[in-house]
Amino acid sequence: MPSIPHVDIESLDHFDRLLATGATAMAGWRVQSVDLTPRTAELLGLKPMGSLFLGCALEEKADAWIRDGGGLVFPAIPELPFDAYRARLYDADELYAGLEHGYDATPDARIYAWSRQHDEKGDTSRTLAAALHDHAIADALTELPEDKPWVGVMGGHGVLRGSDDYRSAVLLGRTLARAGRMVVTGGGPGAMEAANLGASLAAYDDAALESALAELAAVPSFRPSIGAWASAGLAVRSQYPGDGGVSIPTWFYGHEPPNVFAGAIAKYFSNAQREDVLLARAHGGIIYLTGAAGTVQEIFQAATPNYYGDKATQIPLILVGTDYWTAQLPVWPLLQSLATKHPMPLHLVDTIDQAAGLVC
Repeated sequence: MPSIPHVDIESLDHFDRLLATGATAMAGWRVQSVDLTPRTAELLGLKPMGSLFLGCALEEKADAWIRDGGGLVFPAIPELPFDAYRARLYDADELYAGLEHGYDATPDARIYAWSRQHDEKGDTSRTLAAALHDHAIADALTELPEDKPWVGVMGGHGVLRGSDDYRSAVLLGRTLARAGRMVVTGGGPGAMEAANLGASLAAYDDAALESALAELAAVPSFRPSIGAWASAGLAVRSQYPGDGGVSIPTWFYGHEPPNVFAGAIAKYFSNAQREDVLLARAHGGIIYLTGAAGTVQEIFQAATPNYYGDKATQIPLILVGTDYWTAQLPVWPLLQSLATKHPMPLHLVDTIDQAAGLVC
């Protein structure tokens, strides 16, 4: 028996276009977070068998028709500060909506507060809602184009705006974007923000880059005020709009607010899932700037599949900073020891130009 092709429907307009084709059945339709209350009559004229509705608004008659006819309806979950069935990734404007009233008023802050509150209670409904949300984010992430090689840039969240390390990460992001690479980061402050910022400035000259850096340096850190830090970033973004690539942050690290320069933000509750997705998508290689425990974890999380993989699946891992990775955090010697048994594409360099040259 041939399989039924699936159709993802994420807007009322898409639903109407399918109706206009003369469709009589909804087999294979996956309708996600669409208000269908104005289309009750149309729904009652379609065969529901094999359809799936996720978090859609439905009138009672339509809901009963779909369920009785063999369709599946996953209702919206009440009292959540987010849509568990959302059909698209986030952007900075959505996460920081209401910032003028303080960071605590933003969706980003409210979702983090919700996750901490329900974690403490051990609420299983919270676990389900978070899992549904992360599944929706993963699905939306797969819809991003892969016409450019994705190159990961990892590094510490503590790198300050105005520092030499921050400037280097900005220049790296700009170089990668200008070379036709999609910059993907962990989405937080510091080196991650700098790489996304650099990518967003790819179409601008050096004067614009210096102006952006100078303005951001006035608020060097997200501590003590996330609001001031994010506001400074949004002001720079409004002056120099551009595609800053992709970021994949997490509410697990609530102390790391998302940077505003990525064009698409895939924010997860699960840090483990977020890490896996981030590393799996960076087929063009991963560049590691200086960082602490999180960056070290990301190095070995990528080294493991490289170690057990083959040349067809391995990706280049590039560490920037010889002294840092051999003396201050001696990760490099351990990687070299692993590579004696299973050769891996590992590189240790001292400059961002050297790093970019290995993936461009």
